[in-house]
Amino acid sequence: MNEKDKKIVEVQNYNKLLLEAFESWLQKSNLSPKTIKQHNSNIEFFAEYLYYYEPVRKLDEAEEKYVSSFLTDWYPRKALWASDNNTKSYIASFKKFFKYLVEKNRTSPNIEAEVRETLKEYKEEFLGS
Repeated sequence: MNEKDKKIVEVQNYNKLLLEAFESWLQKSNLSPKTIKQHNSNIEFFAEYLYYYEPVRKLDEAEEKYVSSFLTDWYPRKALWASDNNTKSYIASFKKFFKYLVEKNRTSPNIEAEVRETLKEYKEEFLGS
């Protein structure tokens, strides 16, 4: 196993714990089990995207530019299920996830604000991809 593969495994293990904690946080907000599963699945797919960047990034190291690039380029090309409704689901998931990261002090409020602003400002572009 080369160094990049080792780093990916390390980050995958880290992200798995983060996703479990995110799921627990979502359960406390009275969302349906189906909605919780969808948010977690969406963020897990985003994590797959982050493994392709150099350096490999953990979910809580993501920034606005990665969310934007994911929604405009990677997701529409890689996800056979990409549609306006699914993109809207991803937008909702990103809002929840970055809110969670801020509440748990895993990212800065500035990063969350940048993500929210990008999701709002470029929503139509994301839907049209």
